Amino acid sequence: MTTTRRPIVAGNWKMNTTVAEAVVLAAAVRDAVGAASGVEVVVCPPAVSLFPVQAVLEGGDVALGAQNVHFESGGAHTGEVSVSMVASAGATHVIVGHSERRARFGETDEWVSRKVRAILDARLVPVMCVGETLAEHDAGRTDAVVTAQVRAGLGAVSKDEAHRVVVAYEPVWAIGTGRPAPPEGANETCGTIRSAVAHAFGPGVADAIRIQYGGSVTAANAATLFAQPHIDGALVGGASLVASTFGVIVAAAEARNR
Repeated sequence: MTTTRRPIVAGNWKMNTTVAEAVVLAAAVRDAVGAASGVEVVVCPPAVSLFPVQAVLEGGDVALGAQNVHFESGGAHTGEVSVSMVASAGATHVIVGHSERRARFGETDEWVSRKVRAILDARLVPVMCVGETLAEHDAGRTDAVVTAQVRAGLGAVSKDEAHRVVVAYEPVWAIGTGRPAPPEGANETCGTIRSAVAHAFGPGVADAIRIQYGGSVTAANAATLFAQPHIDGALVGGASLVASTFGVIVAAAEARNR
């Protein structure tokens, strides 16, 4: 399948790796990925490792992402980091609205919107996560849930900048469970997301915006997922902690546009 959208594969390392381990993993990912022509590759280590990982990646083809930011530029927000802080450490991408942040730390659609706005203002790339829980999925509410999350998350974004946002569809019931969404089902929901973007910003923006899939992505299922017309890459969790596996996933994304 050929598309003009450049695939993006991002590794979310979550709360894994010490600083020393992150440096070793970053070097291994850099070597495993090589010059991934046509694919945007990002790794997102814990905040304490951003700067040392950037030193490893500098000058190469793998970009650096943060796992979270606060929407305020500074102040009395103990334990938080600002967009300018992660940018100063070399990050060019930021994950926002991950289901773990929503469920465990009370992150709301309003907060996601404010974070997306702050990230865009800093000229970084927001990777905005949306997705339904198992109960919502089983109740047939997937389309309604993800459409509402997309509309809220992009509520403070203009038409001219909407294409800069990456949307990651991550069904909550598939994250870390070994139960990925069926490729056709994932594609259908990514199509729903694209339709929500078209409703808000028009078909041109919808065609340009990149939509990742996340949730138990592996070397074995990546190519099948990337063959779907609405899926433009992956937000990879556990598999991104193994450089060789992550390299295979990136290669599958690279093969998509051949």
